[in-house]
Amino acid sequence: MIDLHCHSTFSDGSLTPEDLIQEAKRSGITGLALTDHDTTAGVPRFIEAASAVGIRPVAGVEISADFKGGTMHMLGYLIDPAATLLNERLQWMRDGRETRNAEILKKLQALGFSITWDEVASYAGEDVVGRPHFAQALLAKGYVTDKNQAFDKYLGKGKAAYVDRCRLTAEDAVELIRSAGGVSVLAHPFTLNLGTEALDQLLGELRAKGLGGVETYYSEHTREMVESYLKLAVKHDLVPTGGSDFHGALTPDIKLGRGFGSLKVPEDTIDRLETRRG
Repeated sequence: MIDLHCHSTFSDGSLTPEDLIQEAKRSGITGLALTDHDTTAGVPRFIEAASAVGIRPVAGVEISADFKGGTMHMLGYLIDPAATLLNERLQWMRDGRETRNAEILKKLQALGFSITWDEVASYAGEDVVGRPHFAQALLAKGYVTDKNQAFDKYLGKGKAAYVDRCRLTAEDAVELIRSAGGVSVLAHPFTLNLGTEALDQLLGELRAKGLGGVETYYSEHTREMVESYLKLAVKHDLVPTGGSDFHGALTPDIKLGRGFGSLKVPEDTIDRLETRRG
């Protein structure tokens, strides 16, 4: 069993890289990718911990990209976590969050929520504060019943406390991942809010720019989605990848390697990604 999408305390997950590996070991996972948001800081610890227990580690990252009408994330696999240009651009994106976070806090307080910066930051661990940490603060105070409600009512795109931030274009994200020796994969396509024809066109355009795969097996994908994305992957010669998007305590129903219970990522996916490097 493998899982190519999870987050640690260096992003918005609740487990350290070492704890992720221990959870993977307990779950019978043989290959795992760490894909923290806009940072590779946890990857060296992740690789060291995985190597100690015989789990195949995949150095990864999840990059936010600009996309009108929906949310686009680009996964980078088999990257060099120390690549200079990659880390410079990721730092630029993280710096942009600081200004955004101050604006989000102001909007939430103006809506009548009694939360402080220290309360929000306490949920961030080693990570720069992001929207999931605001969601945790709202949840702890009883203003929402779960993370999804926090995003659906206040923090999601176009909602009352939403503030946009610095992002790369999709093409720049693909090229940045390539420059770090990695393979780019479009994450959870349904969040783009595109119909099949528009997604088909987008995948063709990004494949021409160097896109290597599309996330097909995912905790929130229905069987129909998986079948549709598989067809598109074959059509555009993309590797169909997959993962749980495990965050730990923030999404307790999602289990590492299994998602909501039925997730099964093909065992040869990492090897197929390896063939797309360079």
